[in-house]
Amino acid sequence: MKAGKTLQELATEIYRQNNAKKDYIANTSNMQMIVADGGNKNQGFPVLNLHGLPNFGINDIAHDQISIKLGIPSKYYNRMLTDEPELLATNVNHWFHRQPENRMIRTLDGTARAFLSNRYRRIDNYAIAEAVLPIIADMHGATVESCEITEKRMYLKILNPRIETEIVPGDIVQSGLLISNSEIGLGAVSIMPLVYRLVCKNGMIAEDSGQKKFHIGRTNECDDNYELFRSETIETDDKAFIMKLQDIVHSTADKKQFEHIVSKMRDATEAKITSTNVPSVVELTAKTYGFQDSESKSILDHLIRGEELSLYGLANAVTKHAQDVDSYDRSTELEATAWNILTMPHREWQRLNAA
Repeated sequence: MKAGKTLQELATEIYRQNNAKKDYIANTSNMQMIVADGGNKNQGFPVLNLHGLPNFGINDIAHDQISIKLGIPSKYYNRMLTDEPELLATNVNHWFHRQPENRMIRTLDGTARAFLSNRYRRIDNYAIAEAVLPIIADMHGATVESCEITEKRMYLKILNPRIETEIVPGDIVQSGLLISNSEIGLGAVSIMPLVYRLVCKNGMIAEDSGQKKFHIGRTNECDDNYELFRSETIETDDKAFIMKLQDIVHSTADKKQFEHIVSKMRDATEAKITSTNVPSVVELTAKTYGFQDSESKSILDHLIRGEELSLYGLANAVTKHAQDVDSYDRSTELEATAWNILTMPHREWQRLNAA
């Protein structure tokens, strides 16, 4: 499992961001993209202006969301962004005003980090951490094995060492839980079982056994300066969700679910790969699950070194590679993909493993 921040570092950054971020609702008829000048850090780059407020820089995620919402093809949008920012601003402003609607702009440190529907339900990292971290601290033996906050998501990977078993003799796995959240529209609040393999410190995320809460709710309202406020009804809904989240964290000692997941891992040890088939199996798996060439080569290397030529070994080669990548977001995606590989339909496995 890839190392991230310490728990203290994560808590400090969540607290800082909670105080530094601001959210606005504004009609696109009151928005304008302009190319910044004046010698500031955004000089020469497009910035977003909400009438009456200072300009906001725009990060890559917000640019992508503007591109999608306005129907400007991403390849053309990014070419204009790089080569002709004035032309990009002209295009964006035309569609802002031609098709006006209310949008939520989420900002952090003076930068627009998300361009969202005005019905986007804010379930933020601070509230989640505030709800679950005290529970984890009170759970005997439970630890936050890895955690991180990126531009895209917050991650908490929790282990419960009191629940463990062997896949095969000497290969011990422990029960765990992944809690993740995106504040910028890139995913639901997710709570998913995680299995931690002690022999190589790999984590595998059972996506299909988790629960999600999507950021969709009532239309948000704002004051005269576009800043959002919360109604008592929405706060009540969020409290109910947070209580459910706490209940799920409490239930991580569910041995029945853990054994169900482990049984699938044991089954995968019986799905053997012949030694002559290994390169083609990895190549076909890479194409099926969208691995890059460099990732495919690394997975092949880990599979051969691991000397476990089976579907189980292939999935573990993916989680081993997940420790090598620079991006924590990508590392976590790979841990979930490994589970999808391990539990692929039998017919799909036969196709990949055809002699």
